Amino acid sequence: MSQDQIAREAIKHALRSLRKRHLLEEGAHSPAFIALTRPIASQGSEWKEKAENLELELQQCYKAQSRLSEQLVVEVAESRASKASLQEKESAVSNLQAELTQTRDECSQLKADLEEKIKALELLICENHQLKAQLEEITIKAKNAEAENKMLVDRWMLQKMQDAERLNEANALYDEMVNRLKASGLENLARQQVDGVVRRNEDGAEFFVESTVPSLCKQRIHAHEGGCASILFEYNSAKLISGGQDRSIKMWDASTGTLSHTLYGCLGSVLDLTITHDNRSVIAASSSNNLFVWDVNSGRVRHTLTGHTDKVCAVDVSKISSRHVVSAAYDRTIKVWDLNKGYCINTIIFPSNCNALCFSMDGHTICSGHVDGNLRLWDIHSGKLLSEVAAHSLAVTSISLSRNGNVVLTSGRDNLHNLFDMRSLEVCGTLRAMGNRVASNWSRSCISPDDNYVAAGSADGAVYIWSISKADIVSTLREHTSPVLCCSWSGIGKPLASADKNGIICTWS
Repeated sequence: MSQDQIAREAIKHALRSLRKRHLLEEGAHSPAFIALTRPIASQGSEWKEKAENLELELQQCYKAQSRLSEQLVVEVAESRASKASLQEKESAVSNLQAELTQTRDECSQLKADLEEKIKALELLICENHQLKAQLEEITIKAKNAEAENKMLVDRWMLQKMQDAERLNEANALYDEMVNRLKASGLENLARQQVDGVVRRNEDGAEFFVESTVPSLCKQRIHAHEGGCASILFEYNSAKLISGGQDRSIKMWDASTGTLSHTLYGCLGSVLDLTITHDNRSVIAASSSNNLFVWDVNSGRVRHTLTGHTDKVCAVDVSKISSRHVVSAAYDRTIKVWDLNKGYCINTIIFPSNCNALCFSMDGHTICSGHVDGNLRLWDIHSGKLLSEVAAHSLAVTSISLSRNGNVVLTSGRDNLHNLFDMRSLEVCGTLRAMGNRVASNWSRSCISPDDNYVAAGSADGAVYIWSISKADIVSTLREHTSPVLCCSWSGIGKPLASADKNGIICTWS
């Protein structure tokens, strides 16, 4: 039975009790009423008084009944409110119990997760200790390797200094013999007697004539559409080779300015050129990420050297052999190629793009100039960095080796032209001029065949010539109307050639 039903039954029972009591009281007082109605004179006043008292008591009973009824109604209302409050509290208790259960489950899950995290942390701490131990071992090995490398570099530098001393002695002997035999006209005989002092190629000793300072534009040739980025002379010859934005390689007679031959097959703009010492093969570095090797006699492409993943901006061939070629590209690699096999035999990776490079005289070392302004020397066989020096504050644009191999010329976007001793990489001269501004990242300067002069083009269209011994300008050549990108000096002493951004080539004598 519910609480409402119990309350209703209690109210009904209370009402029935009140009715019974009322009836009993009426029954008890009825004789009095009857007696009062009787006309008894003697007892009339007494009974009347009793009747009034009883009526008063009856009224009080009715009032008491009314109060009890009101109290009962109030208690029933309070009971209902208490019941509703109890139900709400029971519902809240149920919710709290459910939340408590959920919280306990979450706490258990968090405890399990915490245990897993603690285990993982312990594993990581263990791995960290192992890695620290490995790092310490590697650090010790690196220190040992660094010490060994330093010792090897010191030994290599000592050997290079000894070689340089021997070369200087040979050069001194050569100079002495040349000076002694010039008067008798036996200079060529003297060069043959000091075999090994002067660079030789497959056909014999190089022809040599003292360079003269050019002052007059002899030929003005419209060579290429879109600009000419590279020119060079054949060895022991006045024949000029040029490469341009029009993807062609052209060979010119520098004395007359006439076109003698054109090589086709390049798939991109020509950024640099070199030629083997037997004048049989021309190699071009291209913006198509490849190098192209032509046979000069047939005019056909012998090899297409692939492997670079960005434009190839520099190329050179070994000074002692026509077999090995090096190239540099904007994929931050230098590659060594074997022309007999037609593929790459070594790759050198470095942190800064290379704009220019050249072989040393012994054919075992590569000199490279980079965008970060540094000059680096590499071993061609192992690919190891032999030495490094900060050559310029901005990008290096050109590298040129002197005829005797003792001095390397570097040009940079800081508009300086520095001469470095190859043996120690110390600066032995700095050339500058008011108005001389390097035109691009691949502006090529050159040294005269007798190692007495330096020629470099400028963004104002002029060609500046310095005396190395005086470190001063000896001539300024003006004929170009656009920035001069490259210069090249004939190996026989003259002429000097220069090319500009409009594809115009000037020869100077």
